[in-house]
Amino acid sequence: MSGNIASGAREVGLLVARELGVDFVDQQLMVQAAQRCGVPVGTVAEHDERCASFKERMSGLLRTFLERSAASGADPLSGATGLEVILSRSYVDMANEEEPQISDQLYLSTMTSIVTELAAGETIVICGRASQMILKDVPNVIHALCIAPQKLRAYRLAEHDGIGLDEAMRRTHESDRGQNAFYRKFWKVDVDDPRLYDLTIDTARLSFEAAAEVVTTAARAKAAVPSEV
Repeated sequence: MSGNIASGAREVGLLVARELGVDFVDQQLMVQAAQRCGVPVGTVAEHDERCASFKERMSGLLRTFLERSAASGADPLSGATGLEVILSRSYVDMANEEEPQISDQLYLSTMTSIVTELAAGETIVICGRASQMILKDVPNVIHALCIAPQKLRAYRLAEHDGIGLDEAMRRTHESDRGQNAFYRKFWKVDVDDPRLYDLTIDTARLSFEAAAEVVTTAARAKAAVPSEV
């Protein structure tokens, strides 16, 4: 699932994951998993057992990634604290820093490794993290883009964050500019190019529930078609 801020990508992705009975991962969950890397398994209480189980598996994946990185002598920023820093960076941060705290190569290699490993495991819904580029050649992956007019997205953001409309407009503009710059810098593409996606859904025209139904139907249809050898 991809989309600009307040486009509905996260909400639609959550609904798709629920309908398919699979796990959902976004930046927030990745950061939480990185924070738990040093915490013994099973010591963090969760109200939702399924969510707790997935977070533990996600933390385990990150621990394995860190162990491999350490064994290969990778950049020390790949340590547990550094990994949390990498995963918490926004598109605006990565695109606009004059003196990057994290090298472009380290960021790309880290995100590529994590997203690729996530996709290689169980069926999952991934929101953002350049997954449409990292997984562009992987069979049986559905890439969906959610779009909506900036004014509508600003209204949604203002309501969600409890801020004024002017501030919400400023944030959406800044986020859009940063996201566009990120994809041009790292991937040399226009993030809104429909050729990067199987589906482009305008959430101003379809509800989140209807959009999720479209994505779910497409995912099931694609999974039913044998991959080319």
